[in-house]
Amino acid sequence: MAGFNSSGDSDPQLVFVYGTLKRGMANHAQLAGTPCLGTAQLQGFSLYDLGPFPMAIATGDPQHRLEGELYAVSPQLLEQLDRFEGAPRLYQRQRQRLGDGRPVWLYVGQPRQVRHVQRIDSGRWLKPPPTSAPPGPGPSPGPKR
Repeated sequence: MAGFNSSGDSDPQLVFVYGTLKRGMANHAQLAGTPCLGTAQLQGFSLYDLGPFPMAIATGDPQHRLEGELYAVSPQLLEQLDRFEGAPRLYQRQRQRLGDGRPVWLYVGQPRQVRHVQRIDSGRWLKPPPTSAPPGPGPSPGPKR
């Protein structure tokens, strides 16, 4: 995806991840061992649960926040993440600024993509990765049989 790397060189780019790319989540391996630089929040975005993954939508409302993690990635890895995230068809990669002024890349969707989907009020996606362990006792998401 040419044109996304605003610096035009090989400088690492900060990426804000909020879903399956986070540590301990199903697709974290896409970050190829890149160390997490810490957690962060972005204001002005709502988070929606699409089942296997979440989607952030710009709202402009500072009361709406995303919680996520930061990674410094190479331009090559950023291009790989674009393909993985389906950018620009499913998500659009946008430049945003953290509260401390640092620029980050963020994958966002369009409001039409989430019009029938539950918003995650906390702004934090907590779905565990799939496991091979047998299901344990606990509440069932569907009717009891």
